Amino acid sequence: MADLTHLRVLEPHPGIIAYYDGRVEGYRFMDGPNWVDDGALSLGIASYAVVRESEAIVYDPHVSVAHAQFIRDDLLRRGVLRFTVVLSHWHLDHIAGTEAFADCDIIANEKTQAHMLAHRTAIEAGTHHGQPAINPLVMPTRTFSSRLPLKIGNTTCEVMEFNIHSDDGTVLWLAGDGILLAGDTLEDAVTYVVEPQDFDVHLKELDRLWSLQPSFILPNHGDPEIIAAGGYDKSLIRATQQYVRTLKRCVQEPELREKPLADLIAGPLERGWVNMFAPYEAVHRQNLALVLRRLSHA
Repeated sequence: MADLTHLRVLEPHPGIIAYYDGRVEGYRFMDGPNWVDDGALSLGIASYAVVRESEAIVYDPHVSVAHAQFIRDDLLRRGVLRFTVVLSHWHLDHIAGTEAFADCDIIANEKTQAHMLAHRTAIEAGTHHGQPAINPLVMPTRTFSSRLPLKIGNTTCEVMEFNIHSDDGTVLWLAGDGILLAGDTLEDAVTYVVEPQDFDVHLKELDRLWSLQPSFILPNHGDPEIIAAGGYDKSLIRATQQYVRTLKRCVQEPELREKPLADLIAGPLERGWVNMFAPYEAVHRQNLALVLRRLSHA
């Protein structure tokens, strides 16, 4: 049975609930190497629900069906009768729990659906990034391209497509409140690099994200205390751009490659844009290796 001991329910804003797990020393979801612990819980991960009266938008169904069922049960206790799920992107720690909402409307952008279909057999077999398998992999029931307005209660919000972190990013934007649910487009302390060949696109897309001028940013991977207090401000976008540019410099400036992460992001750390969390040193080393492998022409 899944261990949900450390799953915390946070309420950063009225009607917005964060279901946060991880960043607990010594805590393991399951024995042996697995993507739940190594790629999600070690860094901390939140899924969100936007609740208006008897309706809820669930932004990512978390890292397991047990986590997702906890979310659904908690929302039912709060009087929610109608659920809409929005997938932020196709990576496993964001789609694993979808089976708990299989009878609901599940929205994703067209690229997310395409990635899920292309890798469905391996994901269900547990051979795509390893165990645990996600079987069955529940597919989206509705797709969109670019942007899609959604109505929840008396609130209009919008899902918007961005090529940041992965080419199929979807954010949830509540313009009236200035609140951005950012998925993995933004992360504290640094972004987890998957597609370094698209860095120039990511930087432009981060400018487009900046143009929304969000007052509060709620990323899926971040500091639970900051999330509980309302989230990050828009400086998290600039911190992400700074780190991406630094990784690009590492290709031509070998002296940067040996510097610790805290030195490379010293400016954003000093300004309070991001916060150092020790496991991100390993993330940075993995990012750097991928960048050098993909972008170096030496």
